[in-house]
Amino acid sequence: MIQPQAIDPIPEETVRVARAAFPKGNLYITMRDEIGTLYKDQDFEALFPTLGQPAFSPWRLALVCVMQYIEDMTDRQAADAVRSRIDWKYALCLELTDPGFDFGVLCEFRVRIIKGSAEQKLLDILLKQFKEKGIIKEKGKQRTDSTHVLAAIRNLNRLESVAETLRAALNAVATVAPEWLRSWVPHEWFERYGRALEEYRLPKGVTARYKLAETIGNDGMQLLIAIYEQETTPQLLRQIPAIEILRQTWVHQYYTI
Repeated sequence: MIQPQAIDPIPEETVRVARAAFPKGNLYITMRDEIGTLYKDQDFEALFPTLGQPAFSPWRLALVCVMQYIEDMTDRQAADAVRSRIDWKYALCLELTDPGFDFGVLCEFRVRIIKGSAEQKLLDILLKQFKEKGIIKEKGKQRTDSTHVLAAIRNLNRLESVAETLRAALNAVATVAPEWLRSWVPHEWFERYGRALEEYRLPKGVTARYKLAETIGNDGMQLLIAIYEQETTPQLLRQIPAIEILRQTWVHQYYTI
Protein backbone atom coordinates (compact mmCIF):
# COMPACT_ATOMS: atom_id res chain seq x y z
CA MET A 1 0.00 0.00 0.00
CA ILE A 2 1.19 3.53 -0.68
CA GLN A 3 0.09 6.69 1.08
CA PRO A 4 1.69 9.61 -0.81
CA GLN A 5 3.06 12.16 1.62
CA ALA A 6 4.82 15.49 1.37
CA ILE A 7 8.59 15.15 1.53
CA ASP A 8 9.95 16.40 4.84
CA PRO A 9 13.01 18.66 5.03
CA ILE A 10 16.38 17.04 5.65
CA PRO A 11 16.73 16.43 9.41
CA GLU A 12 18.81 19.12 11.12
CA GLU A 13 21.35 16.69 12.57
CA THR A 14 21.85 15.05 9.17
CA VAL A 15 22.48 18.49 7.65
CA ARG A 16 24.94 19.44 10.41
CA VAL A 17 26.99 16.24 10.16
CA ALA A 18 26.93 16.21 6.35
CA ARG A 19 28.18 19.81 6.19
CA ALA A 20 30.96 18.98 8.62
CA ALA A 21 31.96 15.81 6.78
CA PHE A 22 31.68 17.34 3.30
CA PRO A 23 32.34 21.08 3.63
CA LYS A 24 32.69 21.37 -0.16
CA GLY A 25 29.75 19.05 -0.81
CA ASN A 26 29.81 15.94 -2.97
CA LEU A 27 27.75 14.48 -5.80
CA TYR A 28 24.66 13.54 -3.78
CA ILE A 29 24.71 16.52 -1.43
CA THR A 30 25.02 18.91 -4.37
CA MET A 31 22.32 17.02 -6.26
CA ARG A 32 19.94 17.36 -3.32
CA ASP A 33 20.73 21.04 -2.86
CA GLU A 34 20.50 22.00 -6.52
CA ILE A 35 17.71 19.76 -7.83
CA GLY A 36 15.84 18.39 -4.84
CA THR A 37 14.68 14.85 -4.32
CA LEU A 38 14.11 14.15 -8.07
CA TYR A 39 11.05 11.99 -7.43
CA LYS A 40 7.91 12.09 -5.31
CA ASP A 41 5.59 9.31 -4.13
CA GLN A 42 2.82 10.38 -6.48
CA ASP A 43 5.03 9.46 -9.45
CA PHE A 44 4.60 5.79 -8.54
CA GLU A 45 1.14 5.78 -6.97
CA ALA A 46 -0.36 3.63 -9.74
CA LEU A 47 2.14 0.82 -9.06
CA PHE A 48 0.97 0.10 -5.52
CA PRO A 49 -2.31 -1.29 -4.14
CA THR A 50 -4.61 0.88 -2.04
CA LEU A 51 -4.80 -1.71 0.76
CA GLY A 52 -2.21 -3.60 2.76
CA GLN A 53 0.94 -2.72 4.67
CA PRO A 54 2.45 0.73 4.04
CA ALA A 55 5.27 0.56 1.51
CA PHE A 56 8.71 2.07 1.98
CA SER A 57 8.66 5.49 0.35
CA PRO A 58 8.74 4.94 -3.46
CA TRP A 59 10.52 8.21 -4.18
CA ARG A 60 13.37 7.06 -1.98
CA LEU A 61 13.54 3.65 -3.63
CA ALA A 62 13.62 5.25 -7.07
CA LEU A 63 16.44 7.57 -6.02
CA VAL A 64 18.35 4.66 -4.46
CA CYS A 65 18.10 2.80 -7.78
CA VAL A 66 19.68 5.77 -9.54
CA MET A 67 22.51 6.13 -7.00
CA GLN A 68 22.98 2.36 -7.00
CA TYR A 69 23.48 2.43 -10.75
CA ILE A 70 25.93 5.33 -10.53
CA GLU A 71 28.15 3.37 -8.12
CA ASP A 72 27.76 -0.12 -9.64
CA MET A 73 26.30 -1.55 -6.45
CA THR A 74 24.35 -4.70 -5.80
CA ASP A 75 21.08 -4.46 -3.87
CA ARG A 76 22.84 -5.53 -0.69
CA GLN A 77 25.54 -2.89 -1.10
CA ALA A 78 22.98 -0.19 -1.86
CA ALA A 79 20.92 -1.09 1.23
CA ASP A 80 24.11 -0.93 3.32
CA ALA A 81 24.87 2.51 1.86
CA VAL A 82 21.42 3.76 2.90
CA ARG A 83 22.15 2.59 6.45
CA SER A 84 25.72 3.82 6.73
CA ARG A 85 26.52 6.72 4.41
CA ILE A 86 25.95 10.31 5.47
CA ASP A 87 25.67 11.66 1.92
CA TRP A 88 23.02 9.06 1.01
CA LYS A 89 20.99 9.89 4.12
CA TYR A 90 21.23 13.56 3.17
CA ALA A 91 19.94 12.93 -0.36
CA LEU A 92 17.17 10.68 0.98
CA CYS A 93 16.15 13.07 3.80
CA LEU A 94 16.78 10.47 6.50
CA GLU A 95 17.81 10.72 10.12
CA LEU A 96 21.37 9.55 10.77
CA THR A 97 19.94 6.78 12.95
CA ASP A 98 17.54 5.51 10.28
CA PRO A 99 18.10 1.73 9.83
CA GLY A 100 17.08 1.73 6.16
CA PHE A 101 15.47 -1.39 4.71
CA ASP A 102 16.18 -4.98 3.72
CA PHE A 103 17.95 -5.22 0.38
CA GLY A 104 15.13 -7.39 -1.01
CA VAL A 105 12.88 -4.32 -1.06
CA LEU A 106 14.85 -2.96 -4.03
CA CYS A 107 14.20 -6.08 -6.08
CA GLU A 108 10.49 -5.92 -5.26
CA PHE A 109 10.39 -2.27 -6.29
CA ARG A 110 12.02 -3.00 -9.65
CA VAL A 111 9.52 -5.78 -10.27
CA ARG A 112 6.71 -3.27 -9.73
CA ILE A 113 8.39 -0.83 -12.09
CA ILE A 114 8.73 -3.45 -14.82
CA LYS A 115 5.25 -4.93 -14.38
CA GLY A 116 3.79 -1.45 -14.44
CA SER A 117 5.78 -0.57 -17.59
CA ALA A 118 7.15 2.43 -15.71
CA GLU A 119 10.83 1.99 -16.61
CA GLN A 120 10.79 5.00 -18.90
CA LYS A 121 9.20 7.15 -16.20
CA LEU A 122 12.35 6.91 -14.09
CA LEU A 123 14.36 8.52 -16.85
CA ASP A 124 11.72 10.93 -18.13
CA ILE A 125 11.33 12.53 -14.71
CA LEU A 126 15.09 13.00 -14.46
CA LEU A 127 15.38 14.49 -17.93
CA LYS A 128 12.49 16.88 -17.32
CA GLN A 129 14.10 18.27 -14.18
CA PHE A 130 17.56 18.40 -15.74
CA LYS A 131 16.12 20.36 -18.65
CA GLU A 132 14.32 22.77 -16.33
CA LYS A 133 17.57 23.37 -14.42
CA GLY A 134 19.52 23.90 -17.64
CA ILE A 135 21.71 20.86 -17.01
CA ILE A 136 20.93 19.46 -20.46
CA LYS A 137 20.16 21.42 -23.58
CA GLU A 138 17.37 21.10 -26.09
CA LYS A 139 18.04 18.61 -28.90
CA GLY A 140 21.06 17.23 -27.11
CA LYS A 141 21.79 13.51 -27.30
CA GLN A 142 20.51 11.67 -24.26
CA ARG A 143 20.02 7.97 -23.66
CA THR A 144 16.28 7.40 -23.82
CA ASP A 145 16.17 3.75 -22.74
CA SER A 146 16.18 3.47 -18.95
CA THR A 147 15.88 -0.34 -19.01
CA HIS A 148 19.68 -0.58 -19.19
CA VAL A 149 19.79 0.78 -15.63
CA LEU A 150 17.58 -2.02 -14.32
CA ALA A 151 19.38 -4.62 -16.44
CA ALA A 152 22.81 -3.59 -15.14
CA ILE A 153 21.65 -3.89 -11.52
CA ARG A 154 20.06 -7.27 -12.27
CA ASN A 155 23.33 -8.59 -13.70
CA LEU A 156 25.22 -7.50 -10.60
CA ASN A 157 22.75 -9.34 -8.39
CA ARG A 158 22.99 -12.49 -10.53
CA LEU A 159 26.77 -12.44 -10.17
CA GLU A 160 26.52 -12.04 -6.42
CA SER A 161 23.92 -14.81 -6.28
CA VAL A 162 25.98 -17.47 -8.09
CA ALA A 163 29.10 -16.59 -6.09
CA GLU A 164 27.24 -16.90 -2.79
CA THR A 165 25.58 -20.15 -3.88
CA LEU A 166 28.96 -21.70 -4.58
CA ARG A 167 30.43 -20.33 -1.37
CA ALA A 168 27.56 -21.83 0.64
CA ALA A 169 28.08 -25.21 -1.06
CA LEU A 170 31.81 -25.17 -0.32
CA ASN A 171 31.19 -24.27 3.32
CA ALA A 172 28.72 -27.16 3.61
CA VAL A 173 31.17 -29.62 2.08
CA ALA A 174 33.99 -28.32 4.30
CA THR A 175 31.85 -29.08 7.35
CA VAL A 176 31.01 -32.65 6.30
CA ALA A 177 34.18 -33.76 4.49
CA PRO A 178 37.01 -31.27 5.10
CA GLU A 179 39.83 -33.70 4.25
CA TRP A 180 38.24 -34.70 0.93
CA LEU A 181 37.79 -31.08 -0.06
CA ARG A 182 41.29 -30.09 1.02
CA SER A 183 42.80 -32.92 -0.99
CA TRP A 184 41.88 -31.45 -4.37
CA VAL A 185 40.40 -27.96 -4.14
CA PRO A 186 42.63 -25.35 -5.87
CA HIS A 187 44.41 -23.04 -3.46
CA GLU A 188 43.01 -19.90 -5.11
CA TRP A 189 39.47 -20.96 -4.16
CA PHE A 190 40.20 -20.12 -0.52
CA GLU A 191 40.87 -16.51 -1.51
CA ARG A 192 38.05 -16.37 -4.06
CA TYR A 193 35.31 -17.82 -1.86
CA GLY A 194 36.69 -17.22 1.62
CA ARG A 195 34.42 -14.24 2.18
CA ALA A 196 31.09 -12.99 0.89
CA LEU A 197 31.18 -11.23 -2.46
CA GLU A 198 29.45 -8.14 -1.07
CA GLU A 199 32.41 -7.49 1.23
CA TYR A 200 34.43 -6.13 -1.67
CA ARG A 201 33.60 -4.26 -4.83
CA LEU A 202 32.98 -6.15 -8.03
CA PRO A 203 35.37 -5.67 -10.96
CA LYS A 204 34.66 -2.74 -13.24
CA GLY A 205 33.51 -3.21 -16.80
CA VAL A 206 31.40 -5.77 -18.63
CA THR A 207 34.39 -7.82 -19.78
CA ALA A 208 35.87 -8.20 -16.30
CA ARG A 209 32.52 -9.17 -14.81
CA TYR A 210 31.85 -11.66 -17.58
CA LYS A 211 35.23 -13.22 -16.89
CA LEU A 212 34.45 -13.47 -13.17
CA ALA A 213 31.05 -15.03 -13.89
CA GLU A 214 32.73 -17.54 -16.20
CA THR A 215 35.35 -18.38 -13.55
CA ILE A 216 32.67 -18.94 -10.92
CA GLY A 217 30.71 -21.11 -13.35
CA ASN A 218 33.73 -23.28 -14.12
CA ASP A 219 34.56 -23.63 -10.43
CA GLY A 220 31.02 -24.65 -9.59
CA MET A 221 30.98 -27.18 -12.42
CA GLN A 222 34.28 -28.61 -11.19
CA LEU A 223 32.78 -29.10 -7.73
CA LEU A 224 29.65 -30.76 -9.11
CA ILE A 225 31.69 -33.13 -11.29
CA ALA A 226 33.86 -34.05 -8.31
CA ILE A 227 30.78 -34.82 -6.19
CA TYR A 228 28.60 -36.62 -8.72
CA GLU A 229 31.10 -38.36 -11.01
CA GLN A 230 34.13 -39.35 -8.94
CA GLU A 231 33.89 -42.82 -7.41
CA THR A 232 35.99 -41.86 -4.38
CA THR A 233 33.62 -39.07 -3.37
CA PRO A 234 31.75 -39.67 -0.09
CA GLN A 235 28.14 -40.48 -0.94
CA LEU A 236 26.94 -38.25 1.88
CA LEU A 237 27.96 -35.15 -0.09
CA ARG A 238 25.28 -35.80 -2.69
CA GLN A 239 22.61 -35.47 0.00
CA ILE A 240 23.64 -32.01 1.19
CA PRO A 241 20.86 -29.48 0.40
CA ALA A 242 23.40 -26.78 -0.52
CA ILE A 243 24.81 -29.06 -3.24
CA GLU A 244 21.37 -29.61 -4.76
CA ILE A 245 20.76 -25.86 -4.70
CA LEU A 246 24.11 -25.39 -6.45
CA ARG A 247 23.16 -27.92 -9.11
CA GLN A 248 19.77 -26.32 -9.76
CA THR A 249 21.28 -22.81 -9.84
CA TRP A 250 23.90 -23.86 -12.38
CA VAL A 251 21.22 -25.44 -14.58
CA HIS A 252 19.38 -22.11 -14.66
CA GLN A 253 22.36 -19.75 -14.89
CA TYR A 254 24.94 -21.56 -17.04
CA TYR A 255 25.24 -23.77 -20.07
CA THR A 256 28.16 -25.86 -21.31
CA ILE A 257 29.51 -26.00 -24.84
